[in-house]
Amino acid sequence: MAILRARGLRKEYGTGTGLVRAVDHVDLDVTPGETVAIVGSSGCGKSTLLYLLGGLERPTGGEVHLADRRIDRMSETELARLRRQAIGFVFQAFQLVDELTAQENVELPALLAGVGPREARRRAAALLERVGLTDRASHLPAALSGGQRQRVAVARALIGRPLIVLADEPTGNLDSEATTEVLRLFAALRAEGQTLLLVTHESRVAATADRVVTMRDGALVGQTNLAGTSGDLGAYAGLEG
Repeated sequence: MAILRARGLRKEYGTGTGLVRAVDHVDLDVTPGETVAIVGSSGCGKSTLLYLLGGLERPTGGEVHLADRRIDRMSETELARLRRQAIGFVFQAFQLVDELTAQENVELPALLAGVGPREARRRAAALLERVGLTDRASHLPAALSGGQRQRVAVARALIGRPLIVLADEPTGNLDSEATTEVLRLFAALRAEGQTLLLVTHESRVAATADRVVTMRDGALVGQTNLAGTSGDLGAYAGLEG
């Protein structure tokens, strides 16, 4: 049974001859414990799709269900509560609060969700240890490398114990070494059964998934199962471009 399900999902901008279908009648299922990568060229609509699935944008039409709850009909208050409790987000630009330490950045979503300060601190410390950043807990984002900032962002996404983590180009701002750090972390999460949905144009990121879904001009045009192939990129073609 799918933990995340989209049916006939559409997102349109403009009207008449200026109408743009950023997402065009997408059907997608993500099952518990599965890692899915959505790939495609820049501008194909994959980030917009991710924002629709995570309740960050409203669809023009269609349905989105998370754990049997239809989220596209929720109020803004209900959506905000759902995002805090059930969805973890990782963004290309990290989206850390510059004035907060690594520890405080990780704690913040838990505090906003009503977790007590002591428990939030405990969870944040455990997650920073898990991502290998205990010694950077008191550092501000400006004092961290790109890979370290993204690992803080992943820890922050996990503090609410989400049903699913949505990552938008999570290695897009990282060099090769930092990318390897983050991919190692995603591989560990996958092995532990965390459900992941990754948007990427990078083959290294897609190769960590169980299933790769290809998007073009707002529509899903194909998919390839990589589970059991050890991330064999020869199993599919046309990822880049």
